[in-house]
Amino acid sequence: MSDLLTIAPEGLFCPQAGAYIDPVRPVEKAIITHGHADHARAGHGAVLATQQTLDIMAIRYGENFCGMAQPIDLGEVLRVGNVDVSLHPAGHVLGSAQVLIEAEGQRTVVSGDYKRQEDPTCTPFELVTCDTFITEATFGLPVFRHPPASEEIRKLLSSVDLFPEQTHLVGAYALGKAQRVIGELRAAGYDKVIYLHGALEKLTAYYRSQGVELGPVEPVGKRGKELQGEIVVCPPGQLSDRWARRFGDPVAAMASGWMRVRARARQRGAELPLIISDHADWDDLCKTILETQASQIWVTHGAEEALVHWCELNGRKARPLNMIGYDDGEDTDSAQVSGA
Repeated sequence: MSDLLTIAPEGLFCPQAGAYIDPVRPVEKAIITHGHADHARAGHGAVLATQQTLDIMAIRYGENFCGMAQPIDLGEVLRVGNVDVSLHPAGHVLGSAQVLIEAEGQRTVVSGDYKRQEDPTCTPFELVTCDTFITEATFGLPVFRHPPASEEIRKLLSSVDLFPEQTHLVGAYALGKAQRVIGELRAAGYDKVIYLHGALEKLTAYYRSQGVELGPVEPVGKRGKELQGEIVVCPPGQLSDRWARRFGDPVAAMASGWMRVRARARQRGAELPLIISDHADWDDLCKTILETQASQIWVTHGAEEALVHWCELNGRKARPLNMIGYDDGEDTDSAQVSGA
């Protein structure tokens, strides 16, 4: 067991700090790893997070989402109770961070959600060595090996060239995934206007305000069939909604790590599945666990048992946390939940 963390009904708790990390219900003191709604909830007394995560929470929940918001820079060390707390890049979405807790020579890292792939829209993952590592396992099965996002974007652009008379609708989560898809399109040389569903406008505008280069984007507004040959990014649920009918016979694409599973692609109505994830795949989960040099691994929200078994085969003590209240990252249409 970690000397620094315990498990409570609200989530991970650090008694020496009197603070919870990503609690699933309102608490007096919370440390938040990132802005997806299964990790960042409103109603806490005080919230410690990166400024970008605090901004994102304010956009989603309103300026009064907590009693007191305290920003902390990445790498800054803050004394909280009897422990030192610092945040380090997680590479998941804009503002996302891992939480490092240190006391009496012990180091515990809570990863939150993370990825190791390159992403033009957020700070890259930073490896933090520790004694205890709490890792997510959204894609914690060997079947999940994510290809480079650039390969999936090439599929999308090839389809646009092949079917110039059709609008291409790309289902992508409002925070992180939508902006990454746009950023990856720009990196591939696509310089035309990209059109946005209204639900994506505020967060995309915030990304741009933070210096993320996304090129020309415009709201769809009332436009429909006149956008043939164009790319429109929308929340995943809109792919099967009557909203999509305004585009005539669009090509429906979906950007998600779950698109590796054909049944999920069919369930989403995705004619063009794009395996683009904001979570670590199996290989990167295993690589990260080894590189942290942690002797004790806690595994949460995902395919916990498989990763625990792998850890034990590789000489690491491991346990599944079986915590409830965290989404699997991709299996919901809400614009406010975690996007993988």
